[in-house]
Amino acid sequence: MKAVILALVGAAVSVLAFPPFGPGILIVFGISLFLRGLRSARTRKQGLFLGVVYGLGFFGGLMWWLYVLDAMALILIPAQASFLAAYGWWISRYNDRPVTTWLLMAVGGWGFMELIRYNFPFGGLEWGAAGYALSDLGATRFPASAVGTTGLTILVVAVAAVLALAVAGHWRRRMWIVPGLVAFVYALGLFPLLASPEGDSDTRVTIVQGSTPCPFEHCHPNERLGTYLQHLALTEMIPPGSADLVVWSEGSTGDTNADPILNPEVREAIGAQARRIDAWFLVGGDRPLSDSQWVNANVIFNPQGEIVGEYNKQHPVPFGEYIPLRSVFGRIPVLDQVSRDMIKGSGPLVFADAAGNDLGSVISFEGGFARYALQHRRAGATLIVVATNEASYDYTPASDQFIGMTRMRAAELRVPVVHAAVTGKSVVIQPDGGLGPLTGLGTREILSDVARPAQASIYRGVGDLVLYLSAATGVLMWWRERTLVGSGSSHHEEE
Repeated sequence: MKAVILALVGAAVSVLAFPPFGPGILIVFGISLFLRGLRSARTRKQGLFLGVVYGLGFFGGLMWWLYVLDAMALILIPAQASFLAAYGWWISRYNDRPVTTWLLMAVGGWGFMELIRYNFPFGGLEWGAAGYALSDLGATRFPASAVGTTGLTILVVAVAAVLALAVAGHWRRRMWIVPGLVAFVYALGLFPLLASPEGDSDTRVTIVQGSTPCPFEHCHPNERLGTYLQHLALTEMIPPGSADLVVWSEGSTGDTNADPILNPEVREAIGAQARRIDAWFLVGGDRPLSDSQWVNANVIFNPQGEIVGEYNKQHPVPFGEYIPLRSVFGRIPVLDQVSRDMIKGSGPLVFADAAGNDLGSVISFEGGFARYALQHRRAGATLIVVATNEASYDYTPASDQFIGMTRMRAAELRVPVVHAAVTGKSVVIQPDGGLGPLTGLGTREILSDVARPAQASIYRGVGDLVLYLSAATGVLMWWRERTLVGSGSSHHEEE
């Protein structure tokens, strides 16, 4: 019973670490309580049960807002909890191992679990990763430029595991390596600050949050045209020469009657505003290709009002923007609403000299994955736009949680991020992860801010190395234990 209470309390504390709550450092204590409970599990079944309890409590408390999509969407909560259930089942097998062995297995096993969760099934999910909880304080997100959010997740779990062992009276001198490692990563985070900025001047950014005719509802017979017209009307209020980059977010144009590629009148209207303001424009929208296929794209206009290219979203939302295994899942009645499948883009696309920067963009769901912004940064982007819709999530914490994730995109890559949402919240995020003014939810607003130049980032070069090393450690320790058991070797506790 004590272990179950530890798992439940740990889940609650972990949820409170994330926006709109905080402080983010609570995530260390939440995971530590869970690991302390797992450490006392006597059987694998107990470990499995504790993983279920923590997983359902954590993901249920973090992502309860999924219900606004449809009750069926809530299946994502037990699906994500199953990873923690598997982790609990696995690590409880090794509770009789020496303390330092268990520590390495607990951290390495978590890394392996997260590596799988970030990629499978159907492209994976990073929502709820421990590193994202650290977005609220500069001191906690500071080392992200050295190891990325994925690396911070591993550091959080390592510190949490040490705390769990120390509370149980199992402290060993060699465990000092963990706080030493944290200090080393903080020191690494200093090096990018010594390099010169990647650019000589700030960029004046204007986000047009035009909202929809009926925010968070579908009550307008021609909603996409109305959304486009609202964005155009706000844009006409922007003074000439006041911005270098104007951003309309995902879903601000689209269909056949409001798409700048398919409709010449829409293309000319947006182009005229680009010429009038003398600014680059990024305009998000979805375009039908056929009765069964469509693309989700960011279209780029230069200051002369010409379309110079578009970025196509690479990671569609499963069961939202396409139906995986449609012959199987397509029979579910609620999925009838997803009548067409989104065609994936082929890779990153960077527009040189856009508003004085090399402009890269990702679309909505992609902003919650480290790998897509990293692709663009490695391709040369010095400013990244995250164009999102958020119109499906009502007045819930989903927007705040997503901004927490894109703050980590900025901090780990040391690049300004323009987070633009049709219905809010929208914000310009600085290369250190600092936030500017935010718009409201469901409001029509024009937000103007200045994005500072990008800086050097170690993570840009090494990527998710810490995550891979952690996962490899978990596999090697598992193999070592199998070998020792097979050879009949005994374990001895060592200082």
